[in-house]
Amino acid sequence: MSANGLTIEKPWQRWLIRLGVFVAMLILTVPGLWVVLTAFRPNIEVLARPAIWIPQNWTLDNFQRLFGLSTAQQGLPVAQYFVNSLVISLTSTFVAIIVGMAGGYAFARYRFRGKATLFLAFMLSRTVPGVALSLPLFIIWARLGIIDTSLGLILVYMAINIPFTIWLTDGFFRQIPVDLSEAAQIDGCTPWQAFWKIEFPLARSGLASAAIFAFLTSWNEYALASQLTRTTASKTMPVGLMDFTAQFTVDWTGMSAMAVLIIIPALVLTFIVQKHLIAGLTFGGVK
Repeated sequence: MSANGLTIEKPWQRWLIRLGVFVAMLILTVPGLWVVLTAFRPNIEVLARPAIWIPQNWTLDNFQRLFGLSTAQQGLPVAQYFVNSLVISLTSTFVAIIVGMAGGYAFARYRFRGKATLFLAFMLSRTVPGVALSLPLFIIWARLGIIDTSLGLILVYMAINIPFTIWLTDGFFRQIPVDLSEAAQIDGCTPWQAFWKIEFPLARSGLASAAIFAFLTSWNEYALASQLTRTTASKTMPVGLMDFTAQFTVDWTGMSAMAVLIIIPALVLTFIVQKHLIAGLTFGGVK
């Protein structure tokens, strides 16, 4: 015990916590590591018993087969799947960030009738599993004629991401002192200029977080995409994984290679915006 009554953490306790976190993270990363290793091994090693963790025969044949560079199997339209996923994810994320930023700012800064009820309604929409909406969405989208189109998926992902983006950005804007905007307006800025020059830079880390969550939700989503897409023109990367399944067999190595291609853009995006994720939100405004 310290003089002020607070418990002092001992060195061995700190190292024990770190060890526990390390073990937990190691367990969580094992499935992903297995997928990556399987992408570089021949299919015969996947079926070996006991399991072979480290590939004994490293190969790039699984990736070559994806792009039709191997004579053993016709290539899949991976490039088209990638373009579809990228267009759908980026478009839905961009719209969700714009609408979510406006909505979050409105909830954080203004008072209006029904504000609490509307905010609760947005949050309750997140409690409904997306797969539970697959049947009504399929019926409605079929009547609208947007089944098997990129527009259909973009609208779905916008509806999924906007409520969460509003909630997240609302929390970040509430942490920014309103006095900063008022001081800028006193100095001659318009409300619009005060937002873009003062509040928006301070909320950039929050918007980066919201963008990552929205992009990953759209990029990795499978259940709804598998119901609303049919052809190569609209299929996304996760749906393309089912091309490796047959009636009695599964091409695990090809599926793993495809999964690695799905993982790479998400990792690249995370590394690009990581400095915004760890930056202090209002540090620049109060120092």
